[in-house]
Amino acid sequence: MSAREWVGKDFYRELGVSSDASQDEIKKAYRKLARENHPDANPGDAEAERKFKAVSEAYGVLSDPEKRKEYDEARSLFGAGRGTGGGFGFPGGGGGNGGFDFGDLFTGGTRGQAGGPAGGFGGLGDILGGLFNRRGGGPTTAGPSMSQRGSDVETDVRIDFAEAVKGATVPLRLSSPATCGTCAGSGSRPGTSARTCATCGGAGLISTSQGAFAFSEPCRDCRGRGAIVESPCTECAGAGTSTRTRTLTVRIPPGVSDGQRIRLAGQGEPGRGGALSGDLYVRVHVTPHPVFGRSGNNLTITVPVDFSELVLGGTLSVPTLDGKVSVKIPAGASSGKVLRVRGKGIAKRDGTVGDLLVTLQVNVPTSLSETARSALRTYAEEMADHDPRPEITKMLKDR
Repeated sequence: MSAREWVGKDFYRELGVSSDASQDEIKKAYRKLARENHPDANPGDAEAERKFKAVSEAYGVLSDPEKRKEYDEARSLFGAGRGTGGGFGFPGGGGGNGGFDFGDLFTGGTRGQAGGPAGGFGGLGDILGGLFNRRGGGPTTAGPSMSQRGSDVETDVRIDFAEAVKGATVPLRLSSPATCGTCAGSGSRPGTSARTCATCGGAGLISTSQGAFAFSEPCRDCRGRGAIVESPCTECAGAGTSTRTRTLTVRIPPGVSDGQRIRLAGQGEPGRGGALSGDLYVRVHVTPHPVFGRSGNNLTITVPVDFSELVLGGTLSVPTLDGKVSVKIPAGASSGKVLRVRGKGIAKRDGTVGDLLVTLQVNVPTSLSETARSALRTYAEEMADHDPRPEITKMLKDR
């Protein structure tokens, strides 16, 4: 894709968000549209597949704060001076000798242009350079060797709590663009090759003049590739890529958190012209456990206990993910006290291991036998001189 095509796209409109949308709004919009238009949910629907690719491309730019900033700057620069018929006008550009080449605008320009000295638009190339040479929009050069890094792809996987703690190997089934297996991405039928485009001479760009200005744009005959496939591959119809269903094995590392992304290098969309493929990002969703919780590397559990166990103390048997441990309750412990069991938490890949945090929670019975009631009354009489809330009592007396 040429720089002119990239800037002309409205990624905000593709995602249905405003240009000042937050990152969370952009993420929510992308995930909603990606689910609605995913090829698995719309088999054989070409329009849904086109929309899926478009929103993925838009998210690849807008989800990256630095890339989004450069994209916004580029749109601001060109949007303010956009002319008619696909050209661009610039203040003070009404005269001068020689034409203005659109390609010079993006490469810094070395010739004199109307309205400024030689190289007067060089700053634009600096601003846009990073945008067209990073993830999802790799370096592009004109000619038959025109190449572009493949776009990154994101998908979701759900695992249970124990798998998140201990790690797991999960099969992942994807339907996404991949390098054509028949032509190896060339687009030509095996045994044939593409010919150099006669219209652009293999440059991939053609120049047109509009008065004092000359503009370079992708060749319409070869679509900017610099070459024409005369005998298209029967599998991909000359595109070099085809939507294929594939199964990958994803290794989920131990200690992964809910919402964490795992990067699989080179498993995204294939590159163009022999360029590297993009990456696949797998977002992990962890199903909550009915008993255990998590705080960083620590496992947490809340254990109901009787009032007598808190007052008198004792030993408590507590489950872990791979067995059980004994925990000593100190006499006089209060409800809500947290007991720590060292080394029984979550082990991370770096060798660190968290703890098991046991929270004691007093359990109040809803019904009592007459014997138990009598015992409690006796206890209350014995504790009549004990005030469990002295600070509150003092405040009440002062009022």
